[in-house]
Amino acid sequence: MPSAVRALLGRLFASASQGAKQARVQIRGFDVFVENTRPDVATPAVLERLDEALSLIEVTQPWRFRHLQRDLQAIWVVRYPTRGAYFPADRACLTELTFLARRDITAATVASSILHEGVHARVDRMGVRLESKDIAREERLCRRAELAFGQALPPELGLPVIKRATESLSLADDEVAPCIDWAEARRRQDSADAQSSARFGGPSANAASSGTGD
Repeated sequence: MPSAVRALLGRLFASASQGAKQARVQIRGFDVFVENTRPDVATPAVLERLDEALSLIEVTQPWRFRHLQRDLQAIWVVRYPTRGAYFPADRACLTELTFLARRDITAATVASSILHEGVHARVDRMGVRLESKDIAREERLCRRAELAFGQALPPELGLPVIKRATESLSLADDEVAPCIDWAEARRRQDSADAQSSARFGGPSANAASSGTGD
């Protein structure tokens, strides 16, 4: 696991879990780092879903896929309170472990989240710095990219993506780019993980996720 994300998670949620399964692979040209702290989540299934999502972007919007190739140096798969995040200092996209394990959503939803973080990466690579950013405006750029992606997909895949993006675009500035209460995020994540441990032995595809957004 890259030291930058370990340090970040350490600051937010204390040190990394003991007994985590780690892996480093290449998927469609991307360096992918996995730290799997959930015994009910199968790493191969998570990587399969990530590959499906990247494939959807590559086929549906190849120009977006090329942007991801240019703008990202790595994809990190770890336990995290949101579906995804972009880390400018490392040019890394984080895609949350249990989000990738879910099977009540399709690869299109995962792809739209990766694409969302890719827009943050594109803005960063264009030289827009945090202190000069209009955060709400940037979030709307991300959601409009999700909307266009959903509209380019077959309806059975695209409709959930379109619905989520449309709903987000209708929000006020403080709602479309909310501040995260990290203490509450930690509480929810710990609760979900404790529930998972209590019922360990069930299908990994039903892994609970505490992620609340992109």
